[in-house]
Amino acid sequence: MQHPIRILVVEDHHVVRQGLIALLSVVDGVEVVGEAADGAEAIQQFEAKHPDVTLVDLRLPKMSGVEVIQRVRANHAIARFIVLTTFDGDEDIYRALQ
Repeated sequence: MQHPIRILVVEDHHVVRQGLIALLSVVDGVEVVGEAADGAEAIQQFEAKHPDVTLVDLRLPKMSGVEVIQRVRANHAIARFIVLTTFDGDEDIYRALQ
């Protein structure tokens, strides 16, 4: 049996975060290992849980999603992220992809 993909969900809106967790929790081969409501908590949870993938909103309190990605990747170069956003601003999306 293969190990599940371990996911950290980072989203500041409680209802959205809980909805994502509920959806991911019923997917075979996926395990939600943590959640965070802001950028600082995201860094703490990443260091504590070491997820395979972090699902991160770009717009977060305390620290942007882009900054979370940059800080995590500074210490964990192979960290993987899926970016969530409802904004269509090219600059934020471009910075996240960098």
